[in-house]
Amino acid sequence: MGPPTCGYREEVNSSGYQRGPVTLRGHHVPSKTSDQRLLDDRGRADWLHTDPWRIMRIQAEFVEGFGSMAEIGPAVSVFGSARALAGHPDYRTAEQVGGALVEAGYAVITGGGPGAMEAANKGAIETGGTSVGLGIELPFEQGLNAYVNIGVNFRYFFIRKTMFVKYSQGFIVLPGGFGTLDELFEALTLVQTGKVTRFPIVLMGSDYWTGLLDWLRRSALEHGTISAHDIDLIEVTDDVGEAVQIIQGATDERSTRRPE
Repeated sequence: MGPPTCGYREEVNSSGYQRGPVTLRGHHVPSKTSDQRLLDDRGRADWLHTDPWRIMRIQAEFVEGFGSMAEIGPAVSVFGSARALAGHPDYRTAEQVGGALVEAGYAVITGGGPGAMEAANKGAIETGGTSVGLGIELPFEQGLNAYVNIGVNFRYFFIRKTMFVKYSQGFIVLPGGFGTLDELFEALTLVQTGKVTRFPIVLMGSDYWTGLLDWLRRSALEHGTISAHDIDLIEVTDDVGEAVQIIQGATDERSTRRPE
């Protein structure tokens, strides 16, 4: 079969078959134009699972996230275990953190799930503030908790992580598992490498975090894989008021510094 007739920017010339910015020659020249495949194909839906289609979904998630988050104002992301039940000390602390952040003028962003995330959202909404939940598609996820008044669900972790950092003035991290540690070290890496600046990271619960900090000092630092300054990027406290003050101090510094 000869080369196809001309479609939009799909034509055969002396240089080959042009498909947008791509040049095709020889047996790579298709028998149908893109328009023909779009309008005539009634076949299988395998294309829904191809990389080009995933790119479109990724783009759509970024657009939806940016559009939903752009006007929430100053915000702080709060992380912690999904397993902390109501009545647990970590749940109560997260609730206090959410309320205190709203009183200080911040929206509260969490992963939107149960446990400490639910508690922080609850504290925020019951104090009259903006409570944001950024959910993620997981086989065991329970959906957004009832205390979220702006919720966005994501397919991809890396897009969700971008939203946590882009729209936050800092992180407050309560005791948590792998997901919490993932977000913590993602933030530390971004600050350490200068991708984000003046971004406070506060760990709530000295008893829980002491072992990790000791390991960083005794193993990572002594081994030479991090510097002492890297450990200084982390603030640890048991006091909710102090945690919020650390965030506020960084916000004030950011707002008063001269543009670079």
